[in-house]
Amino acid sequence: MAYYDFLNIVFAPLLELPPLLAVLSLSLIVSAVIIIVTKYMTNQDLMKKLKEELKEHQRRIKELRNEPAKAMEAQKKAMELNMNYMKHSLKPTLITFIPIILIFGWMSSTFAYESIKPQQEFSVSVFFNKNANGEAALIAPDEVRITGDKLKKIENGMAEWTLKGDKGKHTLEVAYGNEKQQHSIQITDGNRYLNPTKKTDGSIKLIQTNHKKLVILPIGYKDWFGWLGTYIWSSILFTMILRKIMKVY
Repeated sequence: MAYYDFLNIVFAPLLELPPLLAVLSLSLIVSAVIIIVTKYMTNQDLMKKLKEELKEHQRRIKELRNEPAKAMEAQKKAMELNMNYMKHSLKPTLITFIPIILIFGWMSSTFAYESIKPQQEFSVSVFFNKNANGEAALIAPDEVRITGDKLKKIENGMAEWTLKGDKGKHTLEVAYGNEKQQHSIQITDGNRYLNPTKKTDGSIKLIQTNHKKLVILPIGYKDWFGWLGTYIWSSILFTMILRKIMKVY
């Protein structure tokens, strides 16, 4: 995608950093952009007034717990204030929405998996339709070596090869009967990798490079601290700090 290549150029310095620092840097940059756009695209005096009034009505609701009628009236007013606040917040949200979605897509394609290092063993799995049988062949360029046989028997609808190779972008070819499908891989010292999966419409249904999942912080449960988990908690923290520093409401 053109935007993917563009973001690779824009964020090239970050790709030289350890993944944790790269994700934290992106989180800080995106949070700062959102706060700056919010500050200058909204009436901050009005936003401050609405927020203060909302806090006051929320306080009153707690005080009126024993007076349901008055509490309901205060709740209604708080909801109106909240809707008004959200309406004024909508403009900066719309302005930043598409760029943020594009950056999220790029991050998902950059920080979800570990890259393949030069001469590091990795595997490629190929999945076939349910009627496939016999053998399939994997053809690799001279820079990539296949460990074991190039011909593999299809078992339970799949075949798998182990490979290792030199740095660079390489094209593999899977051959089954009269059908051939290509799949690209990248071997690098950095953090980059190509799309791990390629879906096709023939007897060969899917070709998959088996990357290890990239854990940004080695704590937590499952992938909470992969790129997305790390981005979420850090962006919340950065947003809170930047709002206070820049006095954005």
